[in-house]
Amino acid sequence: MLQSITFVTLFLILSAQAQSPTYSATYLPSDAPYQSEQGQSGYNNCTTGYNQTSECQNAYINTVQDWCVWAPPEPGPDSVIGNTERIEVAWCMKSGYGTRLIPDGTISGAHLVVTPDYVQVTGVGNLTNINIPVGDGGGELDPHGADGNGNPIGSLVFSSAFGALEQIHEWTNFVSADIFCFRACKPSANAPTMCQHIYDVMGCEWNMPANYAEGVFEQCLGDSAEPMGVYGTSTFYQGEPSTPAAHPIPASSSCTTYSTISNGQGVLIGGITSTASMSTSTSTPSTTGSSGSSASGASGSQPSGSSAALQTVPLVGWQRLAIISSTIVVGFSMGIIVVF
Repeated sequence: MLQSITFVTLFLILSAQAQSPTYSATYLPSDAPYQSEQGQSGYNNCTTGYNQTSECQNAYINTVQDWCVWAPPEPGPDSVIGNTERIEVAWCMKSGYGTRLIPDGTISGAHLVVTPDYVQVTGVGNLTNINIPVGDGGGELDPHGADGNGNPIGSLVFSSAFGALEQIHEWTNFVSADIFCFRACKPSANAPTMCQHIYDVMGCEWNMPANYAEGVFEQCLGDSAEPMGVYGTSTFYQGEPSTPAAHPIPASSSCTTYSTISNGQGVLIGGITSTASMSTSTSTPSTTGSSGSSASGASGSQPSGSSAALQTVPLVGWQRLAIISSTIVVGFSMGIIVVF
């Protein structure tokens, strides 16, 4: 008996599948393999504690006192982000992950916000302390790329900002010698849009409009920003003659402020440890909105956009069309009438 399937129904089914990102592997730190991608320079099966020569490539973004950024494993003038994006390692504000620690005194301002769509940390500091050369305009790190590997290769990101600790498959991190921003998107069909990675030379403040003020350490709840590059019904693409302004900074509230943040182990520049670990400061809750800053954004990375081998990003238009065409052919071969 011949079945009749309308083209519209077929299209809707395939579109829904194409727009829902799927991933071939999901890990927790406790069950991550030694390495998650071929060609990886570091590892994901990390220890506890910390190690200032660690090659751990697991990053975390949980609270303003508990987050990481990607940075070079070795110092030197050739360790600019554009040269080392494939081999960056995790530098974190909290011990316990088997990563390197960001030396105390490095971060001079940090602002973490949890929104319905993502958790994000932005700020400024002397990031030459984590092997980024003086004057490096930096670049973008993300789990995608033209050759199917992330930057850095094999990098995994985890967060407990939305509840239980989980792997975050869509994220983007800009870092330079003096500014950083890291957004990890809540797992959902909307995550690839909110953690877009195609604007890799536009810098922090354009991609992630937020508070970058120096001397302030805060954790807030906030509204989600407008998607990068989307302006109403129009989408800006990097390289077009006219570049639109960054989206407005979203509102935030329920902010908890700190006098400073510390790695808690007394680790200083060069891996030196102070005689007594510094304790984290007492928080003072406040309810304020977001504010902006004039800190310059990071830019100058090589175009990254690579899709990690562990992940499959949503299909683009021609891929969807190919699937639809293939389905129609298969339908005819099975005696199914496809009605246009």
